[in-house]
Amino acid sequence: MSMINAYSPDAGALSSEERALIARRERVLGPAYRLFYERPVHVVRGEGCWLYGPDGEAYLDAYNNVASVGHCHPHVVEAIARQAAVLNTHTRYLNELVVAYAERLTARLPAEISQVMFTCTGSEANDLALRIARAFTGGQGVIITETAYHGVTSAIAELSPSLGAGNPIGAHVRTVPAPDRRFLGEPVGQAFAAGVRAAIADLKKAGIRPAALLVDTIFSSDGVFAEPAGFLAEAVAEIRAAGGVFIADEVQPGFGRTGRNFWGFQAHGLVPDLVTMGKPMGGGHPMAAVAARPEVVEPFGRSCRYFNTFGGNPVSCAAGMAVLDVIEGENLMENCAGVGAYLQARLKDLAADHPLIGEVRGAGLFVGVELVTDRDAWTPAAAEANRVVQAMRERRVLISATGSRANVLKIRPPMPFNTGHADLLVEALGETLADL
Repeated sequence: MSMINAYSPDAGALSSEERALIARRERVLGPAYRLFYERPVHVVRGEGCWLYGPDGEAYLDAYNNVASVGHCHPHVVEAIARQAAVLNTHTRYLNELVVAYAERLTARLPAEISQVMFTCTGSEANDLALRIARAFTGGQGVIITETAYHGVTSAIAELSPSLGAGNPIGAHVRTVPAPDRRFLGEPVGQAFAAGVRAAIADLKKAGIRPAALLVDTIFSSDGVFAEPAGFLAEAVAEIRAAGGVFIADEVQPGFGRTGRNFWGFQAHGLVPDLVTMGKPMGGGHPMAAVAARPEVVEPFGRSCRYFNTFGGNPVSCAAGMAVLDVIEGENLMENCAGVGAYLQARLKDLAADHPLIGEVRGAGLFVGVELVTDRDAWTPAAAEANRVVQAMRERRVLISATGSRANVLKIRPPMPFNTGHADLLVEALGETLADL
């Protein structure tokens, strides 16, 4: 999983300048970093749904949800610059902006979730949520999906099997299969809950008290699973009955990306105990947060001080405010719903002519296209998926791949992505599949 869509030193058509830059990068950044695409994309500028290379070549970005409201959105850029020119400090001083942003953010959550703590990254947010869950429950055990990605801190890397075989999960961690109806069976909610119930039993057998069920509510690293609505409810009931809490990782599906809801968990009729968020909330600025039920965070707050020098700083809060302004003012949630439906429909039409497409699924502008060599046997087409991703890059359309079998095309563009962009993507994909 960790080597999906990776740079290959044997890739052709790299200029001598690019090879020299790659060599400098490897020398100074070390061996752990990875570049996307066999032939890496060299970018120097971004605007809206486009990235630009050093010679002005344009790439349609259908992958980056970090720049959620579009690359370098003028309103976000201006808000960051304006606040940076006035004040940037930490949360141990009184400041109106951090409080006002926290109020505006929690107003977007269910009434039961009324407190928020700021971090800089989604990894930090999940790390903090884990600490809070353990303080509240007295447990240590965590249940995740088999190909989950939740971050890179020491504690959270143990909950991120998608980082690869060199990153073992913790002894206190149990994994459950992704909610894939073809392998779990129907109804998928009952089957997924049965997996969680078995994981709870296994933890208890090992003398480990369950603390949390932690899931990315769009299951992005597992292959993108959004349907049927409500299927998570039974699994959440299982963890709560065992004394644990439900942590909804909204780093990727949150902030309106799924179109119908502002948060992925809302499709399941749930109110989580903890909600983690990051990436999209700053529109490219590094900020993240944990939102919580007050009763859940109270034991942690009573026994621990929490401080994060840059978490909740005024510049980050100005960026967050501006992102919410744009999402609301430009109706981006509605755009995700409409354009996402249009994109899925066009992709399903494409599947009629290309049997390599086994299934198109997702919600809003978060779409997975599963490639298979045999629709009846559901044989994963991992090699073909990689070839598609690389060929799309050569056509200057940027997507990636995901899933436990590395055969799901992951399409997750900035939220202003429109039907014209969708047409460009589908046309490029059709040409690529025809070439295969």
